Amino acid sequence: MNDTLTLDVIGRRVEVNGEHATVRFSGVVPPVAGLWLGVEWDNPERGKHDGSHEGIVYFKCRHPTGGSFVRPNKVNFGVDFLTAVNNRYVLEDGPEEDGKEQPVTIGNKPVETIGFDSVIKQQSQLSKLQEVSLRNCVVSCAGDKGAIAKACPNIRRVDLSRNLLSSWDEVLSIADQLKHLEVLNLSENKLHFPSVSPSLAGTFPALKVLVLNRTGITWAEVLRCAPGWPVLEELYLKSNDISISERPADVLQTVKLLDLSSNPLIDENQLFLIAYLPRLEQLILSDVGISSIHFPDAGTGCKTSMFPSLQYLVVNDNQISQWSFINELDKLQSLRALSCVRNPLTEGGSGPQTTRQFIIAKIGQLKTLNKCEILPEERRGAELDYRKAFGNEWKKAGGHQDPDKNRPNDAFLAAHPRYQSLCLKYGAPEDGELKTRQPFLLKNQLLTLKIKYPNQVDQKVTEKQLPDSMTIQKVKGLLSRLLKVPVSELLLSYESPKMPGREIELENDQQSLQFYSVENGDYLLVRCTRL
Repeated sequence: MNDTLTLDVIGRRVEVNGEHATVRFSGVVPPVAGLWLGVEWDNPERGKHDGSHEGIVYFKCRHPTGGSFVRPNKVNFGVDFLTAVNNRYVLEDGPEEDGKEQPVTIGNKPVETIGFDSVIKQQSQLSKLQEVSLRNCVVSCAGDKGAIAKACPNIRRVDLSRNLLSSWDEVLSIADQLKHLEVLNLSENKLHFPSVSPSLAGTFPALKVLVLNRTGITWAEVLRCAPGWPVLEELYLKSNDISISERPADVLQTVKLLDLSSNPLIDENQLFLIAYLPRLEQLILSDVGISSIHFPDAGTGCKTSMFPSLQYLVVNDNQISQWSFINELDKLQSLRALSCVRNPLTEGGSGPQTTRQFIIAKIGQLKTLNKCEILPEERRGAELDYRKAFGNEWKKAGGHQDPDKNRPNDAFLAAHPRYQSLCLKYGAPEDGELKTRQPFLLKNQLLTLKIKYPNQVDQKVTEKQLPDSMTIQKVKGLLSRLLKVPVSELLLSYESPKMPGREIELENDQQSLQFYSVENGDYLLVRCTRL
């Protein structure tokens, strides 16, 4: 670039020695002669000052060391979209084809051409492209009008992350020529968004996935541009300092996934503004600092009308420390999967396994927790352990085995909204279950079990005392020695007098008897596959 730069470079995105910046000033900086560009670096540690020189403010930076003056010839203003595509995707001809003459008929006359087949091959390559990755390829503009549509009209997926695009209008100029575009990633482009709704409302007729992470977009700008995304299903807005300021009206109604991670200004009241997006199935709220949630339209044991379609919620890396947060999630009518790691609640002293059990017990419809499927036997064990763990508290609050006398107080029901339903499901806890356990005495860890052999009528029922921490694999080893049969031929299950007629398989050899909630007096059923 020469030294005749004008003010139209202000706001342009540039690259200097691999670092990205925005042009904030163009002009003379005395006493040094010649033209200078004042740039604000994306990485403020790259700069030297705040836009001032010898007491004169030439431009302003957000960081005291975010600015520098550079010569125009050191700055890369980028390339247009089609140039970047050619650089990345057009294959060069082999040396044996260079200069090869090809006869072409124009009208009725044969004409000798040189390299004509190379042009046809390049055009063919571009026209077949459906997926284009141009990350970090210094794309700054659309280029000549209509050139993209002519050269590569079939593109469906484009990655334009970390380029030099400086405005949403430039994005529109590219997208308007890609009518089949379904996926667009614009992350890490510092974009200037329009102050009024764009006129090209139909620019993205087929767009289903839009990634705008670290673009500086605000919520108001999202809603302003959203009419141009009529069929959008996934919207990623990570790390934009977004604050949800208003409810979407007639926009974003088709969105199924919304990622608002790493936007620390978001709180529970702002979430209510997006609570009625009708098709929202996945909401990602990692690292937003949220600590509480409450659905005011739903009382204890009731379902909220908010987030009616939400199936998967991610709240990793937040400030969740109270079980009341988990209790509220049980009010979500469609919730099936939850990811909740690296929170004070999950990193506390009760241990990850106990925390997992409590979350499962508190959210009745949950099928997956922290990307691990909740199998039926795990849910049963978690709910029985939860019922037992808070049984004494339940009795002190007014709980009773007699349904007519079972009236726990409001404070207990608020802290344990599902406890009553668990009592209906498994029966109220008996006094024998609620005795204070002395964990350091072996005799208090032993279970007295009756061992039956359903397929061997000649075998008498025997009694054995086994530690509740004993794994199923070790139980099988013990029985293998007693019965003189290989471990591989043993199948174990158990029955509880509390649930007559129901047999629970002990199918995971690595889990303990306690995991399956085996209790004193239960029957251990032993079958041998040989018999």
